[in-house]
Amino acid sequence: MKIAAAQLTCVPADVTANVAAAVELAAAAREQGAELVVFPELTLTGYELDALASDPGLWLTDAEDPRLDPLRSTGIATAVNVALRTTGPRPVLATLVHDATGAHVTTYAKQHLYRHEHDAFAAGAADGRFALGGIRFCIGVCYDNHFPDLAARGAADGCRVHLASSLYGTGDGIRERATVYPGIARDHGLYVVLANHVGPAGPWTGCGGAAVWAPDGTLLAEADDRTPSVVTAAVEV
Repeated sequence: MKIAAAQLTCVPADVTANVAAAVELAAAAREQGAELVVFPELTLTGYELDALASDPGLWLTDAEDPRLDPLRSTGIATAVNVALRTTGPRPVLATLVHDATGAHVTTYAKQHLYRHEHDAFAAGAADGRFALGGIRFCIGVCYDNHFPDLAARGAADGCRVHLASSLYGTGDGIRERATVYPGIARDHGLYVVLANHVGPAGPWTGCGGAAVWAPDGTLLAEADDRTPSVVTAAVEV
């Protein structure tokens, strides 16, 4: 199976524009032969915490929210991270996975919130797992991936691929991106797929570098630090 890691520059708090951008990248991934494409943290709004805290209209209602329909209709499986409504007063930072037919596969809510995210979001309480094409996947969202037990549980549960929807900026983010993700691959014997922002992203500037690493930490594919794009790599069962 080929998997694509996407990077994009989000339009702040504009779900319609960001869905359209994600659709273009999903189409590019499909043209490159990928069966699954992974998107960055808060793909549909950008990392705009103030806007998300003040405007619940930016939260998706559920995995079938019609604003996702264009992305669910691209003919490729997708993992897209969004602000997702809950029964409580705050949304969760959720990765929604849909298969190539647009059917909902699973939802994972970020468990380890980063600093000011505690003011805008509720934390998730369960790990994310799903299977596609005979391969088992686990999920982490950005700061989640700094907690080794998350990926370790996935590997112990028979997962082969770890998906990471993230935001790493220039400066320290470049170093963290280059150490955390190949480390997960080597330490837990997992393929690791990182999707990232590139360009302005809330208070940061995304450093790009969406990438795929092999289970021994070898870099298989990597995007640049400038351009919205996808990179693809083959994953072996």
